[in-house]
Amino acid sequence: MSLLSCFKRTAFVVVPVTSALLSTGAHAEFIEDSTLKLQLRNFYMNRDFRDNPSGQSKAEDWGQGFMLRLNSGFTEGTVGFGVDALGLAGFKLDSGDGSSGTGALQRNSAGQPSDNFSALGLTAKARVSKSLVTLGTHEPLLPIAYRNDTRLLPQTFEGAQLAFNEIDDLSLLAGQFRSTRLRDSSSRDDMVMFADGSSGGVASDRFNYTGATWQASPTLTGTWFYAKMEDNYSQHYANILHDWKLTDSLTLRSDIRYFDSRDQGNTNVDNQNLAGMFTLIHGGHALGLAWQEQDGDTGMPFISGGTDPWALNTLTYHHFLRAEEDSWQVRYSYDFAAAGIPGLKLMARYVRGDNFEIGGVDAKEWERDVDIGYTVQSGSLKGVSLLWRNVAYRGSHTTDIDENRVILGYTFNIW
Repeated sequence: MSLLSCFKRTAFVVVPVTSALLSTGAHAEFIEDSTLKLQLRNFYMNRDFRDNPSGQSKAEDWGQGFMLRLNSGFTEGTVGFGVDALGLAGFKLDSGDGSSGTGALQRNSAGQPSDNFSALGLTAKARVSKSLVTLGTHEPLLPIAYRNDTRLLPQTFEGAQLAFNEIDDLSLLAGQFRSTRLRDSSSRDDMVMFADGSSGGVASDRFNYTGATWQASPTLTGTWFYAKMEDNYSQHYANILHDWKLTDSLTLRSDIRYFDSRDQGNTNVDNQNLAGMFTLIHGGHALGLAWQEQDGDTGMPFISGGTDPWALNTLTYHHFLRAEEDSWQVRYSYDFAAAGIPGLKLMARYVRGDNFEIGGVDAKEWERDVDIGYTVQSGSLKGVSLLWRNVAYRGSHTTDIDENRVILGYTFNIW
């Protein structure tokens, strides 16, 4: 499907729904509060396999992505109704036979990249006071289901969600996802679990979750979530985030995360993941140290296919969630706005993991990431962003890689 066809399809579906909502007695806020944005993303990725037993020496893709987002306001009345629409289209610019497979482009059954792929997502929404109910397409950023947006197009989920915000400083959330569309796909499919060392997992069309976030003070936040992928696993998550101002210019940020995952159905999932990161922040500088410890018979489970596990040592390439793996991280970032260059940012991090086995043999692994990004602050190119992402991964009994990604982006605010 072409870009124009995808956007025409979005309009074809949204306009009748919008007209129906307006006919129920809406006021101008339904239109006045609406936004329409077109996000452009030019994405290049080269993954160099340094030691690949399968024989493929590299994976390389280059594509152009378009993301059209329409968000309406709400109709008048005790219950306000609205509708959101998401039109996605990706186009192959270059990808040679035998060297695709970066996860950026859709591929056919023979493994060849498609010239283009697209998807349409619609979301009905209803607002009562400060609370919101949504039904349809979601892009969750939840610790138990964090959609992936590290390639050409973002991953989406289909389902329903209730966000209850009637109590000051307390947010409650509950929902169910029935399917997912992966970042390199046009179709919606059942969800699949990944957990290192696990067995008995099956495709599932039920992912239920509930959670709460309490803003105890301006510097202290507590979060709890419970999730269950039917016939695969259940998971508790707890987090404490605290900022401690040591001096007028120095802050210590503490981020403590705990996952407790158990088996469901016929699986053998058993994992406890405790991690903490402590970061010193001074001006534009941030220096952090993290430790992550895992116990149990398997690695921490999460939704497979690109969903990002919200573990502290999840990096650009690898997640460091093998069964019983322990890992530590050092991370440094700098915002050059503090040096008079707004828009320029640097991040570098290193993670090392050990105390796990591959094929019954003791193993270890490490990854180093460097991100350098710049967003133009003024002039005719204001808002254009450029990100270079460099990755190196090495592991015993695994495939070593060197990787580069270049991402050029811009968003048109149509209204």
